[in-house]
Amino acid sequence: MAAIVIFAITYLVLAIGRLPGFRIDRTGAAIIGASFMVGVNALSLDEAYRAINFDTIILLFGMMIVVVNLRLSGFFSLVAERVVEHAHGPTALLVAIVTVAGVFSAFFVNDTMCLVLTPLVLEIALALGRNPIPYLLAVAMGSNVGSVATITGNPQNMMVGSFSGIPYRQFLATLAPVAAFGLVLTVILIRFVYRAEFASAARVKVAEKAVRVDRGLMWKAILVSLGMIAMFFAGWPVPKVAIIAGALLLITRRVNPEKVYSGIDWSLLVMFSGLFIVIAGIEHTSLETGLATLAGRLHLDNVFLLSAFTAVLSNLVSNVPAVLVFKPLVGHLSDPSRAWLTLAMSSTLAGNLTVLGSVANLIVIEQARNRVKITFWEHFRVGAPLAVLTILAGAAWIGWLAP
Repeated sequence: MAAIVIFAITYLVLAIGRLPGFRIDRTGAAIIGASFMVGVNALSLDEAYRAINFDTIILLFGMMIVVVNLRLSGFFSLVAERVVEHAHGPTALLVAIVTVAGVFSAFFVNDTMCLVLTPLVLEIALALGRNPIPYLLAVAMGSNVGSVATITGNPQNMMVGSFSGIPYRQFLATLAPVAAFGLVLTVILIRFVYRAEFASAARVKVAEKAVRVDRGLMWKAILVSLGMIAMFFAGWPVPKVAIIAGALLLITRRVNPEKVYSGIDWSLLVMFSGLFIVIAGIEHTSLETGLATLAGRLHLDNVFLLSAFTAVLSNLVSNVPAVLVFKPLVGHLSDPSRAWLTLAMSSTLAGNLTVLGSVANLIVIEQARNRVKITFWEHFRVGAPLAVLTILAGAAWIGWLAP
């Protein structure tokens, strides 16, 4: 009972973002929950150490180093600026933003693309006298949708890749079509909801802007990134490749390592470690014996029902904790590989349902809030139909591939 209470309180804090009356955030809740699991002997200290999935931690850490180097070099800003410059109409500008956000998010983590693209898109839209909201929504939603395509697209996919052992190529082959469909639908829905913005056929002229680039660092980071992606496709262990790529980029005379370290989301790594232990504590209780029965009663072998449950839970407690909640259940399903792919797909695409569904949404809203206010409704009227339609399409696709 103590372990179940600890689990419930931990996930309550994850759902609301803090513990009422206390200064405890989500990372703090994961640390406290993990410590109490050991404290009440739900797990021994050795079992707690073994509960941490170091493949996920190492993959996330390695990717953070690679992405920080690409961002510091100016690579993302340079590509985004040049692509957007060649968009000569409102619709073309929208397509360019969705494409850049989606494609880069697939390989280099969606949150990073939102950090890079939001100030650029906001500045361009305001300079052109356009309504910036649809273009900012394109950044958030395009990043979320594009990130579904690969294991390295977002933290929950990295977790699914480590737990499931699904090869990078298989993951991409299954979910890239879902991402492609979602990006096209993102453009269509934004253009429809904001049709007054896109009704004008006026030519958009984006002034060329100088982007600060460290060319030496940029080419080194590009070559290492291309080699890393090639190794992913070649079937090398993804965490091993990611951490070696990160290590190669730390060998430098150009960049102060403190700049790299400051770009790493240490609190996310700690939160992951704590949640692994909290979930392991639940798996060691009597609750484990009823998981097979629960999975059967909920009909979680049905990809549509599993997608629905995941989408709802992802918007209650965020997508990473939601995936972890389902971790003990997946092993009791008839096709664990299909279940993991369904979890990755639905937890990621559910991020578009509400502003709270994804960190990417919050990054865009927070970065733009001093100049533009994106309300819950502004996001919801595009994000809700986008989330529902893409999840349904993704479930149908996965179900068709592995009936």
